[in-house]
Parts: sequence; structure tokens; C-alpha cells
Amino acid sequence: MLKKIILTLLVLFGFTNSLIAQFGFSHEVGVIAGPVAFQSDYGVRYNLDTNAGNTGLGIGIIHYINFSYTAECDCFTPENYFNDHFKLRSELSYNKTELEHFGEWVAPERTSIYADQLRAMKGSTAVTNIGMQLEYFPLSIRDFTARIGSLGPFISLGSQFCYYNAEAHSTMGPLGTPLTTYPKYLTPTDGRPYGFSTETGSVWSIVSSVGTRYKLTPLRDLMIDLRFQYYFSNWVDGLNPNPALYKENKANDWLVWLNVGYIYYLQ
Repeated sequence: MLKKIILTLLVLFGFTNSLIAQFGFSHEVGVIAGPVAFQSDYGVRYNLDTNAGNTGLGIGIIHYINFSYTAECDCFTPENYFNDHFKLRSELSYNKTELEHFGEWVAPERTSIYADQLRAMKGSTAVTNIGMQLEYFPLSIRDFTARIGSLGPFISLGSQFCYYNAEAHSTMGPLGTPLTTYPKYLTPTDGRPYGFSTETGSVWSIVSSVGTRYKLTPLRDLMIDLRFQYYFSNWVDGLNPNPALYKENKANDWLVWLNVGYIYYLQ
């Protein structure tokens, strides 16, 4: 599967470079990194302890097609609204999050076997993403490029193909028995024998973000970016209690990623 991702990445960058060669657009490369808050079936949704505890780290490399500038003549392209307000971003990124249950059902005052089972249940998910986003800059890209110290806010929307590796276990022993596993995770779900799974798989996701760039030098930007990513699967975290019986767990997995980036303009 990783070979397919690498091959797709090569095709993706080959396609963008072909566009650059054909139409004369310039391009940019960069790196991003930052904390990830993974919203999963571990813990209680919208709970502060869950949101703070089930966090990981994401890193990535990014590439932009800059429609407003062409490196061939070291000049701006003919001005129109699209060229001055949009960039196409392609990305290869990776994030990993360690997961456990937080919230009222594992509070210290709860001393039942069920509370102990939830406390003992641990998991993790590692996700590799590849895809594209179209970024919209409401202010002029040309004006931002021309002024050191300027800000270039943006919003974006796109999709990514994701390869995930989810793992679930318990410190009480192997999962899958009434002695170690909370009852709702023993129910068959979506073709799996239980409501948990240690598995690898692939899934599509929608990605949207809001952020801004800061112009450091004519060829260098800093970026801060807050991303929302929604997966079209509820197995990315390795947990999926039967949604027909447990209505509180019907939502698919998603995450919020705050990243900081460094971008360099290629000439």
C-alpha cells in the first residue's frame, strides 16, 4: 500500500510540474508540523479531557502552484481574479495519535469492572494522507508578495486519500472476552466480529482549513493553519461500536490539526 502512495505522489507532482511547464506558473514548497486532536470513539465527545488527552503530532510536505507569478520571465502573469486569489496545494502528510478513554465513565470514583475495562483499553492510529486543496486568498496575492511583513489570510477546501493503521489493546489482557472488554465493544459491527479492530485500511476524507501567511522575505513565508479533516469511515481509530445499538457512536472519525509551516518560493 505504501508503494501505491509513493507512486501516486510521484504522479501528482509530475502532473503539477507538467502544468508549470505548459502554462508557465511558478511553484512553492514547504514543510508543516503541529499538534493533532483526534475526535474518535475513545472517551466522551466534546469533553475537554478527551480533546486534550487524545492528541498527537502531524508532519508533512506541501507544494503549491502559484498562478499569479511565472518564473520563466520573473514577472506576474496577466492579472485576473483567479490568478490573484487562488493557489493549488498538494500535500503528503502523516499524523499519529495515542488514544484512551477519558471523561465521566472512567472518573476515579467509578470502581466497577466496566470502568476498569475502559481505563485499561488503549489504542493508537497512524494516518498517511495525500491529496489536494484549493486555497482562496480574499486579499490580493500580488500585494502580499510585494510587501515584507504583510499577512495573507486564506481558506481552503479539498480532499485527501488516507492510509490508516489502527491498533487496540488492553492492559488487562487480550481484547474480545467479557473479562477484559467493555460490553458494547463485544458486539459485531460492520463485518467485524467486535466493535474494535486492529487493522490497516484506506479511506477518503474532506479537508478544510483557515489560516494566514506572513511574508518573511521575497522568497520565504511563514504559515499558520487550522485544519478540519473528516474521514468517510468510523474505523480510522480502531473503534466502532454497532451504530444501530449505540447511537452515541454513529459519527465518523475526524480531527483538528493546528500546524505551522515554512514555505519557500522556487525560482
